Amino acid sequence: MRISFIPTLIRALFTVSNTSLQNPPKVVFRTLYQTPQRPTVLRSMPNIPFLGALFGSSTKNMADTNFPVQKTEGEWQAVLSPEQFRILRQKGTEMAGSGKYDKHYPDAGIYKCTACEAPLYKASHKFNSGCGWPAFWDAFPGAVGQHTDRSFGMERTEIVCNNCGGHLGHIFKGEKFGNPKDERHCVNSVSINFSTEAKKEEEK
Repeated sequence: MRISFIPTLIRALFTVSNTSLQNPPKVVFRTLYQTPQRPTVLRSMPNIPFLGALFGSSTKNMADTNFPVQKTEGEWQAVLSPEQFRILRQKGTEMAGSGKYDKHYPDAGIYKCTACEAPLYKASHKFNSGCGWPAFWDAFPGAVGQHTDRSFGMERTEIVCNNCGGHLGHIFKGEKFGNPKDERHCVNSVSINFSTEAKKEEEK
């Protein structure tokens, strides 16, 4: 006995497989295995205000600013130690109490930028704040610039060398240490070098 509906059934299944089943697997295969994928959460995290502020960085491309001394990141790496590069160019911070200038209180001399040797602070600007980093209440006029830093979920004021853009630390105001300007320049020792030779600069 001949079963006449079998060829019709086979043709129907073939038609359905070509229209509704064949194409989706190709799309799924291409999506899952051929297109590079990254977790969506990593792309969308900066759009969440709190998380963006917490994990965001104030680091900027210093080559795009108009500082008198300009070098590429590779050129800075060639003249700075890894620790100097991390702090001065990548805005890092040394461990509290570890810096060589934390408890350094000379009678005279100046502190210069480690990266470009620009004079930044007089020895007479330095005071003991007990914070674990060198503290200065003032700088040479125009030597230190200030920028808003919103990294780590807080807003602070970053200080940089106005000659090369090197990161120095942060400035805090109104802490009532009793100095003439009521300011504290909290500076990384790695960012500065002390010199006793340029006394004329100190006397200005």
